[in-house]
Amino acid sequence: MVNEDLARFLSTFRKVHIHMFKRRHAVSALAAAALAVTGFVATTPAHAAAGFVGVILPDAASSNRWESADRPFLTAAFKAAGVTAKIQNANGDKAAFATIADQMLTQGAKVLVMVNLDSASAKAVQDKAKKQGVPTIDYDRLTLNGSESYYVSFDNTAVGVLQGTGIVNCLKAKSVKNPRIVYLNGSPTDNNATLFAKGYKSVVDPYLKANGGTVIADQAVPGWDNVQGGTIFEQMLTKAGGKLDAVVSANEGLGLAAVAVLKKNGLNGKVCVSGQDASDAGLAAILTGDLSNTVYKAIKAEANATAALAVSLFKGQKATAAKGSVNNGTVNVPSVLLVPVGITKANVKVVIADGFTTRAKVCAIATEAVCKAAGL
Repeated sequence: MVNEDLARFLSTFRKVHIHMFKRRHAVSALAAAALAVTGFVATTPAHAAAGFVGVILPDAASSNRWESADRPFLTAAFKAAGVTAKIQNANGDKAAFATIADQMLTQGAKVLVMVNLDSASAKAVQDKAKKQGVPTIDYDRLTLNGSESYYVSFDNTAVGVLQGTGIVNCLKAKSVKNPRIVYLNGSPTDNNATLFAKGYKSVVDPYLKANGGTVIADQAVPGWDNVQGGTIFEQMLTKAGGKLDAVVSANEGLGLAAVAVLKKNGLNGKVCVSGQDASDAGLAAILTGDLSNTVYKAIKAEANATAALAVSLFKGQKATAAKGSVNNGTVNVPSVLLVPVGITKANVKVVIADGFTTRAKVCAIATEAVCKAAGL
């Protein structure tokens, strides 16, 4: 009887052991198959608990910088620090922005970095993150009256001053008397656009007053929409009777939209046009004379500073890099503010030397002949 019981026990034990062995190997096989097909294996709950840094970019239309520069620079900086970052783009959609933020918080984001689409929608995300104990970093754009923990950007009033200075220098070089200008401003919901305008008007307005100049039109472009910006500028040019000396444009997307209209009217190169971002197309337009000046913001430095700050917060360390302070309308936000550089035909080399782009990329647009003539 004892032997029969022992035999039954051993038989049952073997069956269970064989079942568990097959199950373990089946799971291993599935994991191997997943790795072979996708290159990824699903993370375990223990790994997921480690968290990540969530980054939300605003769009891919207003400026190509967000996908061509910010994303790869941020990706590289977090990778170098050994911290997982999930980067998504809201594509100009405030509802998508909120959804992405909710998903990141649910999935275990320990820090949120965001470029807002407007202050109200970003504040709602920041308030939710704050309730969950997740610090937030405003990247490039300040959220007015928000609850952001930190802010990393450039001195955006200084950006505007450089834009305005470039326009004034261009008007002086052309010996323009009684200059007629228009202001083609950025999005009214972007605090940076407000700061840019404050900066360039602080330089251009006094010059106009001292030289009998006139502001023909002063208008913002909703959502930094380049197509709409071109339409608005066309209306400005019509209002000016086709007689303009300068277009103070808030960025290169809008500036190049204005240049396209000027080309149709045979006025490109004859009118001073400002820009910002030092894109390949913008730098090429500087070399051809279609843009008079732009502003280079070292995005790699901005991305690196943001990643360093986010990594410190991720690891629970004190954020010592945010030595500046900017008031968001409610509180003073600890900030990292970088220095922009004004660019004209004389110093396009600065942007290339910094590794932001290459001569080949710029000259492919400007033409080799133009680059050689400019000493590039």
